[in-house]
Amino acid sequence: MPSFLRKFPFSLQILLGLVVGVLLGFVARANDLSWLTSTLDTVGGLFVQLLKLAVPPLVFTAIVVSVVSLRGVANAARLALRTLLWFGVTALIAVGVGIGLGLLTNPGRGVTLDTAGATAPERTGSWTDFLTGIVPTNPVGAFVEGNVLQIVFLALVVGAAAMLVGPAAEPFVAVNRALLEIVQKALWWVIRLAPLGTLGLIGNAVASYGWDLLAPLARFTTAVYVGSAIVLFVVYPLVLVTAGRLNPLRFYAGAWPAVQLAFVSRSSVGTMPVTQRSVERLGVPREYASFAVPFGATTKMDGCAAIYPALAAIFVAQVFGVDLTVTDYLLIAFVSVVGSAATAGLTGAIVMLTLTLSTLGLPLAGVGLLLAIDPILDMIRTATNVAGQALVPTVVAAREGILDREAYDSAGRRDVTDPVLPAKPTVDRPADDLAPNPA
Repeated sequence: MPSFLRKFPFSLQILLGLVVGVLLGFVARANDLSWLTSTLDTVGGLFVQLLKLAVPPLVFTAIVVSVVSLRGVANAARLALRTLLWFGVTALIAVGVGIGLGLLTNPGRGVTLDTAGATAPERTGSWTDFLTGIVPTNPVGAFVEGNVLQIVFLALVVGAAAMLVGPAAEPFVAVNRALLEIVQKALWWVIRLAPLGTLGLIGNAVASYGWDLLAPLARFTTAVYVGSAIVLFVVYPLVLVTAGRLNPLRFYAGAWPAVQLAFVSRSSVGTMPVTQRSVERLGVPREYASFAVPFGATTKMDGCAAIYPALAAIFVAQVFGVDLTVTDYLLIAFVSVVGSAATAGLTGAIVMLTLTLSTLGLPLAGVGLLLAIDPILDMIRTATNVAGQALVPTVVAAREGILDREAYDSAGRRDVTDPVLPAKPTVDRPADDLAPNPA
């Protein structure tokens, strides 16, 4: 990266890449410059590939090390349960926003689309995906396929076994610690390329899709963006204030680099390293963040698994002339809260949407009507996902008294690419809380 760019904060670098990418995208689209579109696609695609390349070893080693380091923590199980509880609570609120907005805007009413040519996607979601998706057929396959949920499962089992084995497992744990440090160092070389990746990703999106495809689906697209904005800037701040007694402005100052990167990369898993760094900068202990963030990246999807399926189900029902009942809306809420775990490790919102439609008995061909604009919708969905993945660990840490308030209040004053200092213990924090057992 040119030295003069390092003088600018990381968030500003990404914003600059986004602006330049939009301009280049419009130039490529207006002048039909296929070579420029291809170049932007290549630059953005390579950046996402590099991010995903580092994710499997990062997730595995981080969870193994964190499990072993938590051997002396009395409240580890409580932290995990509280995290899952807040995942469910915030997802339920998000799906409520999606359903309410759908009933208010009627996104599919009056829309005239050719439903005869719409076909169901090749890959669909089902409730058995949770059982078949969480346990790999072999450990190598999980890493080859990049199935993060399976990697998390393997890491939890291996970490727990290493913890129980005790001193005999120390050489193995030491190797994982060393590998984790190496992966993190290499990964931050990739993260520093985010402004270039942003330029390519957003530029290709504008050049390939523009705004032409939005016309017949303008109401639905607007509803998805408005619903996500309500969750991002109304629901989440209220949760921070009421549940965590935290300043929302400080939260967004610390989490914004991850939200920005999620918007342009459209990958919660690819953004996970920045999300974890942001959460740690907000004062969440590293031992806890290394659990919560990987779990969130695979199961906490308020955009893709709550707001979007709710609005899309209402849209498809209205386009095909199907009346939804109160029971159907309750089913949408149930699928959104529970189903995100069932589709973890599979492809994005498409699988989640097919699961929702099949549960309601709606035509799966309706998914085909939305595929054309899916990349445009996926940007705001993923940004909402990642904001929620940062929110829950922060709120849980605040409620459990383990959040470093000083770090939280100063999060926005430091750049996300700077090193993270060890969290300071709070006054009301037990002496052995979240401290590795020296034995």
